[in-house]
Amino acid sequence: MLPLVINTSGWVKGIGYDMLVKMLRYMSPSHVVQIRISAESKNLPTGTFWLNGNQKHSVNLFEICAAPKESLNRQVLIKKDAHMIRDLRLIAYFRQCLPRDLDISTYQELVHSLALIPPCEVPLPRIKVQHLHCQPSSSGLYHGLDATVVGLAISSWMTASSEHCTPWCVGLGLVRAVDISKDKLYLISPVPHSTLEKVDLLLQGSIEIPVCLLQGCGSSSPFMSRNVLRNLGQPELDEHIARAEKQFSKLWFH
Repeated sequence: MLPLVINTSGWVKGIGYDMLVKMLRYMSPSHVVQIRISAESKNLPTGTFWLNGNQKHSVNLFEICAAPKESLNRQVLIKKDAHMIRDLRLIAYFRQCLPRDLDISTYQELVHSLALIPPCEVPLPRIKVQHLHCQPSSSGLYHGLDATVVGLAISSWMTASSEHCTPWCVGLGLVRAVDISKDKLYLISPVPHSTLEKVDLLLQGSIEIPVCLLQGCGSSSPFMSRNVLRNLGQPELDEHIARAEKQFSKLWFH
């Protein structure tokens, strides 16, 4: 029997901690590996902290201390914020759209490589859009999809008992453009084409395109437009891009 490996979030305070405790109690894992870092305030409690006094459950617990320094005696721990980590996850996800052996060493190369991918053409009448946090007017239903990250779902996979629930998301897509005049939507996704052909529902939340993908502004690709982050003014955006490039280069390319 293959083991089920669950990689939990690194959110160790507030509701993140409460969610982790409930997950561990529900899953009742046989083995738990906790990686501890030198910044003690970022660590979870030691031991089987999720078990209460009434629970008797045998757990093989492994606590691993991360190396504080690497071979050249430089500090390994890099200060990073949650926004950067979320962006890094999205970048790693959409990097799967490109060949694994493709040599990419800068963000400009990544942006232009993504821009060269032939997007999938989706007829608008064939898909439905479900907004997770708001309900726009019918006239603006598709305009809001331009240059966004969306969830890809298949409504036919829902069972009768779950018809009032949100369908299972099979992956993420990056909407490159929406052409209302031609009733077409263009997106890229690492989801296999055999699965992508069955997608008939787009789930739109509030996930923003990683800011480092906005650097190739000389291209006409919508997802590289500086208009994507509407809540940032131009000076703030320039500063954010510079900060992101510096931090991402430490996290990914080195």
